[in-house]
Amino acid sequence: MHHRVLHMLGYHVWANRRVFAHLKSLPPEVTYKEVPSVFPSIAHTLVHMYVVDTLWLQAMTGQSFHETRASIPRLVAEIDGKSVAEMEELFAALAGRYEAFLRSQEDPDRELVIEHPHYGRLHTRLSDLVQHVVNHGTYHRGNITAMLRQLGHPGVQTDYVLYLYALSRDHEEAS
Repeated sequence: MHHRVLHMLGYHVWANRRVFAHLKSLPPEVTYKEVPSVFPSIAHTLVHMYVVDTLWLQAMTGQSFHETRASIPRLVAEIDGKSVAEMEELFAALAGRYEAFLRSQEDPDRELVIEHPHYGRLHTRLSDLVQHVVNHGTYHRGNITAMLRQLGHPGVQTDYVLYLYALSRDHEEAS
């Protein structure tokens, strides 16, 4: 099961890298241009993704809701206004922290209890929270694709099956 959680994280990281590679191939202003969508710009979407991914890692490591909530202004300041390349570096560092944490866990299906003042107490598994982070990222990568199309640029495909094909190609090339 450990492999499965790391595999899902691998997909999330791969998909984010594809988005960043695509954004770096476009004129820089595209990332910051205002567009009527879920967020006011692609950059705002990336800030949200980074903050939420970080908050979930904090929750997985046992920080309380109040501790994670208190870190939001610092996290926003860490990434907001950065270039695409700088944001990519922050995402890569966060991916490294996720991987190190997950590799340190003996049981990815161990129970966690999450306390939220509005939603209450949730008994869940670490692996379920990783799945949530991946799903959240997939949703917002879709937002970014829609925003790119609204701005007259193609999106980038980040479907899970494409990750599987990429892994298969990498495996074949290594053989």
